[in-house]
Amino acid sequence: MRYRLSTLVLAAVVVLAGGIAASAQPAAPAAGTWSAADCSTCHDKAVAAPFSKTKHASLDQSCASCHTNVAEHFKAQSAGDANGPVPSMKALSANEINATCLTCHEKAGQANYESSMHARRNVACTSCHSVHSPKSVKGQLKTRTDTESCYSCHKAERAMMMRTSRHPLREGKMGCVSCHNPHDGSRPKMIQAESTNELCYKCHTEKRGPFLYEHAPVREDCVACHQPHGSNHKRLLTKKMPNLCWDCHFTGSGHFGSGDNLSTELGVPVAPAGSPSGFPTVNSRFVERSCKNCHTNLHGSNSPSGAYFVR
Repeated sequence: MRYRLSTLVLAAVVVLAGGIAASAQPAAPAAGTWSAADCSTCHDKAVAAPFSKTKHASLDQSCASCHTNVAEHFKAQSAGDANGPVPSMKALSANEINATCLTCHEKAGQANYESSMHARRNVACTSCHSVHSPKSVKGQLKTRTDTESCYSCHKAERAMMMRTSRHPLREGKMGCVSCHNPHDGSRPKMIQAESTNELCYKCHTEKRGPFLYEHAPVREDCVACHQPHGSNHKRLLTKKMPNLCWDCHFTGSGHFGSGDNLSTELGVPVAPAGSPSGFPTVNSRFVERSCKNCHTNLHGSNSPSGAYFVR
């Protein structure tokens, strides 16, 4: 009888101790209510600044809104199972990460992201953006500016921006997103307009016209003559004038025939005595503003006598 009573008392103590131990384990939050506060016990760096000052933190979103297996991860950690599921997004594919972000982000052209070149090249949202450790003032980018983010992949365009004639990106007066929308794949080159010309006209309104006399290549495409990312020629031209003009106006220009166009800067003012016909001499169209010495309004003219863009 005494042995049986001792056994019962011992069993009661074990049950009571087990109940106390169970109550010491933190209870898992209800599904869909995981917050940064719940995860901060272990992931204090992930939910601290700068994340705590971002829009994601201010919306008080659940960590499970982006991370999967959060409940299973919590249970495994509480049970001391180090091999439990980890809700990291590093193992996800670009399409899986993008699908997660696109569940909320769709107001800035992101709805067309899947048709963009970035999506076809398996670029994930996290390739440019950082939810927990952003460095930019806007957009939660991994870099200080959007231009620096673009340069990480677009090396050729970065090299062009180092040339003498360029847009003021290096001064911070504009960025790549001033002309391109990296999320919108509905337009060619992901530009911020329906066409290249419409994009250029946003700043260069004086070139829009309408003009009484229109220059055909200007009307067709600005990049026929200009390199928007940078050039070593004035005004972002693809070639030095008059070579650029001669791409179209080489023969039949009325300037003493095509032979005159073959002269170079290395020519002499007057052909030496006995020189063969067509000896290269100095061409006035290589001097100063070249063709624009006379043709001053190459983008178009409204003068009644401006058929040749001379005024």
